[in-house]
Amino acid sequence: MISMFSGKKFGEHFFLFFILVIGFLVRLYGINNPLADWHSWRQADTSSVSRIYFEQGIDLLHPRYYDISSIQSGIYNPNGFRFVEFPIFNLFHVLLARLGGPLNFEGWGRMVSIVASLFSTVFVFILGKRFISSIGGLLAAFFFAFLPYNVYYSRVILPEPLAVSFALCFLIFFVKYLDKEKVVFLYLSSLFLGLAVLVKPHAIFYIVPALLLFLEKYGFDGWFKSSLNFVRFLVFSAIIFLPFLIWRIWVNNFPAGVPFMKWSFNLDVIRFHPAFWRWIFGERLGILILGVYGLFPFLLGLSEKNTKGNFIRFLFLAMVVYVSIFAAANVRHDYYQIFLVPSVCLALSYGAIVLLRSGNFVSILLLVFSVLMSIFMSFYRIRGYYQINHPEIIEAGNAVDKITPKDARVIAPYNGDTAFLYQTKRFGWPVVDTSFDKLIKERGADFYVSVDKENQDSKFIRAHYKIVLETNSFFIADLSDRIE
Repeated sequence: MISMFSGKKFGEHFFLFFILVIGFLVRLYGINNPLADWHSWRQADTSSVSRIYFEQGIDLLHPRYYDISSIQSGIYNPNGFRFVEFPIFNLFHVLLARLGGPLNFEGWGRMVSIVASLFSTVFVFILGKRFISSIGGLLAAFFFAFLPYNVYYSRVILPEPLAVSFALCFLIFFVKYLDKEKVVFLYLSSLFLGLAVLVKPHAIFYIVPALLLFLEKYGFDGWFKSSLNFVRFLVFSAIIFLPFLIWRIWVNNFPAGVPFMKWSFNLDVIRFHPAFWRWIFGERLGILILGVYGLFPFLLGLSEKNTKGNFIRFLFLAMVVYVSIFAAANVRHDYYQIFLVPSVCLALSYGAIVLLRSGNFVSILLLVFSVLMSIFMSFYRIRGYYQINHPEIIEAGNAVDKITPKDARVIAPYNGDTAFLYQTKRFGWPVVDTSFDKLIKERGADFYVSVDKENQDSKFIRAHYKIVLETNSFFIADLSDRIE
């Protein structure tokens, strides 16, 4: 079965092209949907930076978003600064959005991730071909293109898919350097890892398999056998880390715009506790990504010795280190596992190859059953991610945008979730983080909009301020017009 593909470049490229086309089409589902689906709060934070760039001009050194509250950093943030990743994703988003066409603003943001994921599919194919075989590369690309978890998370307005694409490109050039020993590949690899780290610092863990491959070939003293090698190592490291360090130094000038990060490491001392193993390796990897049935070829792919080296194991080991260090973030949020997907797909591919090479009909049948059931079970869990569960925030946000001035500041409480505030297209507060008197008189809040009429804050506002618009699902109050 495998031999029918070997040595046939045309067939190899045809199947890869077919995977890319279908992978692109399935990612178009809901592309113009409003930002009110799964993890809309994090997507809204990213997209609001892009929208402000789109409306007010691109300023890469001063990214801003709509949330001016103190909940992200503990410090009142009147300018709405948003200093997390360097805004390369947002730059691409704005440049595409300026094209107009059939996609809305959110659609173009999703398109950035879709294009990045298609490049990643090709990169996974190249790595699979190098470390498994041609059919292994095609299978890895297939899994990357069609695992339901990855389909959803490679069409979201988040920087992770772009960071993964840059990181995979780094691995390809680094492997090319090990194979050809041409220094240009070394520096190209460092350039792409440097970009990946700027887009999302967690991408630095992709350096682990590269260094392990280097050690496997050259040993511990490989970089230091000559002064030239040592200089190359310094240049390689500088290209990766210097831009990020400069960015972090710059970021420290704006503490109000730097969200809390310490919680992401080990909040509630979750690391290696039973809940950690359950959520990361049970719920997320086992059920959400692999759909239970994919565990069999995945574990087989990790356990079988690959004649072309230990790259797949090295890559998955790097991801285990990643989820262990950022334990709380990975337990809390399933989008943090986007970085695991390439290693999972390569392991799945090699496990599938092992079963195919057996030539045993039962093994092949078991593989087909496992893959189909894996995709079905994962899709069953993922399908709800596309749903707009609270359309009322979209309706209320559109109303605010129509009846309030563009420079109005809005309180749009939604349990701290910025997805509601994003719909208003106004700077403001996603939560009441201090007294109303202070928000109105000192911080300039102009309007209050709520989709929950029965909570205490809403009752207070309704009793003391003029309601300018009310429907069955929301109301808007003018905070400049007190009625008592």
